[in-house]
Amino acid sequence: MVGMTGKKTPAATEAARQEEAPPLPRRFGLTSNGYGSLSRQFPSTPRGARLARRTVVRQLGYWGFGPMTDASCSVALVVAELAANAVCHGRLRGRNFHVRVDYKGPASRFRIEVSDAVLGRTPEDPKLPPDDQESGRGLFLVECLASRWGWEPRNPIGKTVWAEVAAVLPQGARPA
Repeated sequence: MVGMTGKKTPAATEAARQEEAPPLPRRFGLTSNGYGSLSRQFPSTPRGARLARRTVVRQLGYWGFGPMTDASCSVALVVAELAANAVCHGRLRGRNFHVRVDYKGPASRFRIEVSDAVLGRTPEDPKLPPDDQESGRGLFLVECLASRWGWEPRNPIGKTVWAEVAAVLPQGARPA
């Protein structure tokens, strides 16, 4: 705002400064030796599965992997498939599912873990379903994208399905 004297008021100066330089988002970067970790629970609903994927993609951006990098796309797809399976096959009323993503820079890989509360329904060997079937390709995609994957019982209840995806920090990218 400009007063009668032609000078900017403090409020106008502050507003202009905020428009010029938006505040930087809070960063959760990699450690100095190249490790990062995200661990969070989500509701066992389709919305929770979407939120898990979006949260992981955002975290990868903080680590220097933009949303369109190969690593980010691969990790996002693996998280989406494992979270969808946790919601569809591992849902127990009143229980959330848990997502953990670790980046191990020296090993150039991500480890993705999705835990749910049901042990009775464990992942089977992935195989392609008939062409006319709409679902059933999730673990096949995980197997294609991951260098290794598997599952293990979770103490005290449930199971954890995990996958490892190879990833090198993009050239020129700096962890926050």
